[in-house]
Amino acid sequence: MKKNYLTDKKFGDFELDESLQSGLNDAGFEFCTPIQAATLPIALEGKDVAGQAQTGTGKTIAFLLACSDYLLRQPIDTERRTKDVLALILAPTRELAIQIHQDAEILLKHTGLRVGLIYGGTKYDAQKAQLESGVELLIGTPGRLIDLFNQRLFSLKRAQVLVIDEADRMFDMGFIQDIRFLIRRMPPVADRLNLLYSATLSYRVMELAYEHMNDPCEIKMDDQIQVASGIREQCYCPATEEKSLLLMNMLKRFAPTRALVFANTRVTVDKISRLFKKNRIPHGILAGHVSQISREKELERFKQGKTRILVATDVAARGLHIPEVSHVFNYDLPQDSESYVHRVGRTARAGFEGMAISFLCDKYAFAIEGIETLVDHALPKHEIEPWMLESFESSPDADLIGAEVFECSESDPDTIEEDSASPEMTTQSIDHPDSGQETEQAGASTDQSAGEIQTSDLSESRPKSRPPLEFEIFKGPKSRFSKRFGEVPMIG
Repeated sequence: MKKNYLTDKKFGDFELDESLQSGLNDAGFEFCTPIQAATLPIALEGKDVAGQAQTGTGKTIAFLLACSDYLLRQPIDTERRTKDVLALILAPTRELAIQIHQDAEILLKHTGLRVGLIYGGTKYDAQKAQLESGVELLIGTPGRLIDLFNQRLFSLKRAQVLVIDEADRMFDMGFIQDIRFLIRRMPPVADRLNLLYSATLSYRVMELAYEHMNDPCEIKMDDQIQVASGIREQCYCPATEEKSLLLMNMLKRFAPTRALVFANTRVTVDKISRLFKKNRIPHGILAGHVSQISREKELERFKQGKTRILVATDVAARGLHIPEVSHVFNYDLPQDSESYVHRVGRTARAGFEGMAISFLCDKYAFAIEGIETLVDHALPKHEIEPWMLESFESSPDADLIGAEVFECSESDPDTIEEDSASPEMTTQSIDHPDSGQETEQAGASTDQSAGEIQTSDLSESRPKSRPPLEFEIFKGPKSRFSKRFGEVPMIG
């Protein structure tokens, strides 16, 4: 269900450049969100802005419009070189940088402004080609930007606009020194427009703002940080070894349109992924150890609805706009309180409603106090009902979550990993990501008293005997070793 989250203020009421207005019309944007209506009048006057608003309220559109309109109104610099960049937009993660670039291509396609995208994890050649051909707006992550800057592929001496998106995340990821390195290569603060947007404006963020901005106007849509009003929050207190069953049963019961499952570590993400693979549930992974190409593909498949579950670390918690995310699961409660706001902010975006479910296990329950202090309300606690911990029984010819929930078409065979066990086997098990054990669902008995796990006899599925090993004599150069011990047999 979608609520009215727009104001009565129209983009046409601003004196925007006609080319920008055409881009807004193409994108179907007519009315402003509250953060856009509050910050655009100030930024369009050429004044610095530090804006805070709930995630999913249109901050990206606000700074793209302000940045582009400012550049279009400046006189043409006849002394500008090809490698001189006019606007620098900094993002903490690769996925957020890609999304900003996608929005910029839509809004600025009639302006004639060239937009470049720089981020790590990919090859240099295409990014170098962009810079060599010249760009006006450069969007990127700090690490790769500094790398290419040190190669003198672009210059910031004539930069007129600086935008810092998700500044608090920049602190969390240790990018602040990199940001200061880039800012010091730009013209003086009074000679450029400076914009800073974030879902949270902490004291350290405002310190950065006052240090590198020209008396910024601080705009907060909410004095107290809150989650979006359309989010229905729930908390459950399972034991660590119960979380996997709890997650699986909730996915089966709630049948989410799209679900994000957040974990605190890469190891837990991999364990949840193995759980889903074992039970043939289509899903994607978004974490730091996944290659950039795979991350982009998984994110695009999730946005298109080809996969309906995405297991992720906090790399997916900032700034990404993924439509119709109905459920967010905090499999691990985040240790950083602000990360909770960003995680649950992936649902109930742009006026929609959603559900955020958090598991308060014994390992991470300590973080609940800081989260409740930050959001200024107690998270609703619910008792675990019997159905939530029911054992799963699946058959080899059906998905564990149910075909009515996850329809796996034959055209996407790569979304399902077939079980390697024999069809005659009646034993189905679920890996518990946190306990490292397997819970047998049928036909197997477990004996933990002697520290050994006994399972059903699998001798029929094993070969009768191993093939004989083939040996090949390795004849290398003569040495003191070979003279003394002879030739070394190598296993083929």
